[in-house]
Amino acid sequence: MEIKVTHLDQVRFAIQARNHTIVCDQPTDSGGQDAGMTPPEFLLASLGSCAAFYAVQYLKTRKLGGEGVQVTVTAEKIKPPARLTNFVIRVSAPVELSPEHIEGLNRAVHACLVHNTLLHTPQISIELAVSEAAPQPA
Repeated sequence: MEIKVTHLDQVRFAIQARNHTIVCDQPTDSGGQDAGMTPPEFLLASLGSCAAFYAVQYLKTRKLGGEGVQVTVTAEKIKPPARLTNFVIRVSAPVELSPEHIEGLNRAVHACLVHNTLLHTPQISIELAVSEAAPQPA
């Protein structure tokens, strides 16, 4: 998997994945134009949409519906260092479920790729590709 982020202006960025482009920005009180979600909001969106996908797949494969599933994700911002914690994923299924299906839906949402990534600290490498400063004339 790969995405590419390109600076547009001020604190606004274009994010490209495959044939899709979205905009990331900051609220106006943080120097942005509020033209898109912030990076932490994208993290919550990634977690929520992944959980929703797994929930809908569970419901559809059992012919219980799936249309109308809603997921809300909340988190707290803390520091130092600056980070998010205390994530809560709330899944609302618009159908009545037996206790067995409630348990199964819970297992399905717990299988979400993004959820599992956050639970198991991933390895992250940072590689800098910087231009060297031109030598100054003597």
